[in-house]
Amino acid sequence: MKSLQRGRYWAHQAECQSDIVAAQRLRAICFGTAFELDADAFDDMCTHILIRRVSDNALVCCFRMLPVSGSEISHSYSAQYYELSALHDFEGKMVEMGRFCVDPQVHDPDVLRVAWGAMTTYVDDNNVEMLFGCSSFAGTDTEQYLDTFAMLKHRHLAPKRWLPRIKAPDVFRFAARLRRKPDAKKAMRRMPPLLKTYLMMGGWVSDHAVVDRQMNTLHVFTGVEIGAIPPARKRLLRSVAG
Repeated sequence: MKSLQRGRYWAHQAECQSDIVAAQRLRAICFGTAFELDADAFDDMCTHILIRRVSDNALVCCFRMLPVSGSEISHSYSAQYYELSALHDFEGKMVEMGRFCVDPQVHDPDVLRVAWGAMTTYVDDNNVEMLFGCSSFAGTDTEQYLDTFAMLKHRHLAPKRWLPRIKAPDVFRFAARLRRKPDAKKAMRRMPPLLKTYLMMGGWVSDHAVVDRQMNTLHVFTGVEIGAIPPARKRLLRSVAG
């Protein structure tokens, strides 16, 4: 992927170990781990994308991309938590987008715009047909997200042919348990920004959330079929990718 600059930020693919270490350091800050670096075995298999501020080259956002085929999806990060055999039949190229984080000191929506522009470039360059990953909620208290989960149930569940099944030992089965009608304002207010962007692209989610107490998060499996992205949204993403 060629570097991409838009306004105050630029995106590039990690080119050396120091780039990956910088991403791992930012991840550790964002995810609140007890270690200086957030690292795992998947890092060596992924392409890492870094978003930097032009003025001082500070790293403000990062994520990683893992290409997989349907037959390989059981080797993805997400497959540790979700039973994904339904996706074995997906015939196109897939990529897992993971460890997405933004420096908690930075509150500029342009960071997310540049990140999605970089993601769009990667998807187009590699003819990717499905983007997937785990979308995280801060903390493990489901009560504060009930309207959000109710909205996911009513509007954004995965098609039955791709629906992930339960694998993790601790889950919140919101599609089965919730009977409430969502308050749209409350739901969107508590919706994580990354998940919100997935949904605006026509994305869908699992019918349950995994409770990850080690990382102090809840997360849902999220998929976006590239061919199903609304044309206006696709044009907007490609205008940023340029």
